[in-house]
Amino acid sequence: MTGAQMVVEALRKQGVTTLFGYPGGAIMPVYDALYDGDVDHVLCRHEQGAAMAAIGYARSTGGVGVCLATSGPGATNLITGLADAMMDSVPVVAITGQVASPLIGTDAFQEVDVLGLSLACTKHSFLVTDTSKLASTLAEAFVVAKEGRPGPVLVDIAKDVQLAQVEEAFTAIVNQPSAPEVSQASLQEANALIAEAKQPMVYVGGGIQLAHATDTLRQFLNHSQIPATSTLKGLGSVDKDYPYYLGMLGMHGTKAANLAVQQSDLLIAIGARFDDRVTGKLDTFAPNAKVVHIDIDAAEFHKLRRANVALRGELNTVLPQLGEPSDIQAWQDSVLNMKKDFGWRYDHPGDPIFAPLLLKQLSDMMPDSTVVATDVGQHQMWVAQHVEPRRPENLLTSAGLGTMGFGLPAAMGAKMARPDDEVVLVSGDGSFMMNIQELGTLKRRNIPVKMVLLDNQRLGMVRQWQQLFFEERYSETNLSDNPDFVTLASAFNIPGKTITRKDEVIPALQELLASDTAYLLHVAISEEENVWPLVPPGAANQDMLERT
Repeated sequence: MTGAQMVVEALRKQGVTTLFGYPGGAIMPVYDALYDGDVDHVLCRHEQGAAMAAIGYARSTGGVGVCLATSGPGATNLITGLADAMMDSVPVVAITGQVASPLIGTDAFQEVDVLGLSLACTKHSFLVTDTSKLASTLAEAFVVAKEGRPGPVLVDIAKDVQLAQVEEAFTAIVNQPSAPEVSQASLQEANALIAEAKQPMVYVGGGIQLAHATDTLRQFLNHSQIPATSTLKGLGSVDKDYPYYLGMLGMHGTKAANLAVQQSDLLIAIGARFDDRVTGKLDTFAPNAKVVHIDIDAAEFHKLRRANVALRGELNTVLPQLGEPSDIQAWQDSVLNMKKDFGWRYDHPGDPIFAPLLLKQLSDMMPDSTVVATDVGQHQMWVAQHVEPRRPENLLTSAGLGTMGFGLPAAMGAKMARPDDEVVLVSGDGSFMMNIQELGTLKRRNIPVKMVLLDNQRLGMVRQWQQLFFEERYSETNLSDNPDFVTLASAFNIPGKTITRKDEVIPALQELLASDTAYLLHVAISEEENVWPLVPPGAANQDMLERT
């Protein structure tokens, strides 16, 4: 068999059933090998779409997403997707073709040093120029992508390696590193802090999903009854009905969550990294709190906030060993009062559609197993505030990199991974145009993604900042020349409709969710709506700007 056939056989042995890509000259031998195989290849319409579809596939299942591209521009088009996966710790294996080994370094047609380009945005990268190393490299790539803190891995394969004959198809076994054993002395210190805390808070990050530890976290919270908040990537980890759950914290977090964290005397950070969008002005974040930081990645400890106790280990192993506070009734009562006093307001004058209310109504109507994907901008923050995913794998959003154009291909990947579950995309008019070509993939594969497009004819989040912090100098944020999105969708045989008034919302959402095919609900909203609350840049989290 050829090296290319070995690639396909290696993918099969890794349990890969679906991958996303776009063919070209240097990867053509692998595509030829796919022709007769049983691995389902989804032809995306741009390599960035393929990478983000692989991310959606991985995040919605907890498995590894796989994407393919050719050399040169094909490989460089993957880079943004790899950076997105790196920032959000998503296990993705990207396989790219490279020019033949003798031509590497000669500026050959469609040659780019993709190994060099990818070093800053992958967990590890490989260049294969030796057929004898191909099988072991592919096996190692999957191990590296999954083990410890997950991330993207690139395997760049020279074309002559793909064409060469190999003696046998085998996938070398690579020993996966054992998980670090948590320090029992540190556990005792952490439990002592928990026992004496009077105002503790659990701060949940995206590590819960990555560690498949949602149920373990919920058991810990039910046992300890400690109030909890989460990051954007942690949404869905805490049961939405947990009485002491306060929603998201940070720049666009709930007022209750931000105030509770600021008042806490102990912060238990679980799979979180003290991101700047969470902490606000770092030296004012949770100023009176001691910190217990739990993570698999030791590089996160003390990076931004010094921990009193750092616990490195698998979350499913560490969390069951944590104790509970002795008396926090007064704190629990205070948290419940804040949750009640600072709840969301859905009153809005006039007929225009109020996006937060529409998203709350969508959340209440959709099945519990629904996956919601977003792009980046105001609509993303409204989803984070007003949609309640039942589990973290049911919310797909570009958190660390903030990649516009993420939502449509990510939703597509999730629907390929979970065909029996509803998948809803919530996008904005700016983001939707970034990877709109993937409507062609929905059409070709009959992928029934339901799309809610919130259209304010602006780059909304940028416009909001220009209003608040740049003296209303609205530079290059006017999108009033947007296309007719429903007509555009119809060119891909995707039905849809436009709504402009509040009384149209419920029937339109019902029609959207009842559709057997992909569907576009185009929602016209006011350009003047902002996302509230907002912690201004450089401010402390308690100093929120609020809706008047």
